[in-house]
Amino acid sequence: MKLHGYFRSSASYRVRIALNLKGLATEHLTHHLRKGEQRAPDYLRLNPQGFVPTLEDDHGAVITQSLAIIEWLDETHPEPPLLPKDPLARARVRAFAQVLACDTHPVQNLKVLARLRELGLPEDRVTAWAGWANREGLAACETLIKHEPGPFCFGAAPTLADLCLVPQLGNARRFGVDVAAFPRLLQAEAAAKALPAFAEAAPERQRDAE
Repeated sequence: MKLHGYFRSSASYRVRIALNLKGLATEHLTHHLRKGEQRAPDYLRLNPQGFVPTLEDDHGAVITQSLAIIEWLDETHPEPPLLPKDPLARARVRAFAQVLACDTHPVQNLKVLARLRELGLPEDRVTAWAGWANREGLAACETLIKHEPGPFCFGAAPTLADLCLVPQLGNARRFGVDVAAFPRLLQAEAAAKALPAFAEAAPERQRDAE
């Protein structure tokens, strides 16, 4: 398989964790977002949105969007599972993941922040916007799992929720958010980061490998 991504991309980070948890050998292809490499014609033929990640399977099939990629990996390589078997529990994990991947990350990503700068917002207001988006999403997630058993977001093993949480907490810190306000999320993050699959997918590990 080939994963097209970027070391600092939260969406790519989620997929790297999933690939590591599944023990899948993957070729990592970097597209430097700040240099606009994701808008190169060859890449746009793979992913018309010009976003990362994009996964190519061993037969050349192309999958875009991180949550779709992760669920495909979970369906085709079911061990260890990233979603619970119980339908209600699955829905709760998906809901948590979507708070971050669909409602939080997109409004503070590189493309949106660049547009805010183009519209004339000073850098401090751009950073404040990103911090606000992260605080809003993380606060909701803190409440969603407040009474869920740990140490991970939903119990004794990592799920799709943890794959989305760890990268988003990293974003929040970059934008100056006081994450100490989210003790339940930090408990889940600590449990996740203790696993090699998460540690080896971290942006700093990817950057060092490039």
